[in-house]
Amino acid sequence: MADIKYYDVILKPVVTEKSMNAMAEKKYTFLVHPDATKGQIKEAVEKMFEGTKVKKVNTMNIDGKTKRRGMTFGKTSKTKKAIVALTEDSKEIEIFEGL
Repeated sequence: MADIKYYDVILKPVVTEKSMNAMAEKKYTFLVHPDATKGQIKEAVEKMFEGTKVKKVNTMNIDGKTKRRGMTFGKTSKTKKAIVALTEDSKEIEIFEGL
């Protein structure tokens, strides 16, 4: 496994209707590095966003889709999604404030 630093773990936030509704329960969804563990994701969120305390991390691996161009088949890259639940006394994550 590669040596992943905390600033390389979180790639981008997921902005969908379902993830926006989950923010009311202090659950935030991110695309993360495919090799990142739950412990690394928890550490990255707590270090990158001051005042946040992570209660729970759920992850899911998403395989790449098979795409076709002419007679040639290929696959898109696989991704990993993490749903981070914060504690009740934790601060909100600011990047989702204006959405």
